[in-house]
Amino acid sequence: MKYIYTLLLLGAIAGVSYGFYVRPEDPKLGEFLIGISIAITFFITMPLFIYKRWKNRNVKDYMLTKENIEKMRDYTKENKL
Repeated sequence: MKYIYTLLLLGAIAGVSYGFYVRPEDPKLGEFLIGISIAITFFITMPLFIYKRWKNRNVKDYMLTKENIEKMRDYTKENKL
């Protein structure tokens, strides 16, 4: 899966680069390549990466609940001593 992210990201970077290279000669094709590459980055690569990173995590550990606030207070009290 790591290689798929890398290939998608490198393909998007190559597409943007080639789009900027072609844009002076053929503006329509250049703009199209730049747009498709950015869309692939933000609508395919980023959600896949975010899903992979958050797959096995508990969201409640990162929310400010009363229990987590008390844990933070206890932790700071212990470290001040």
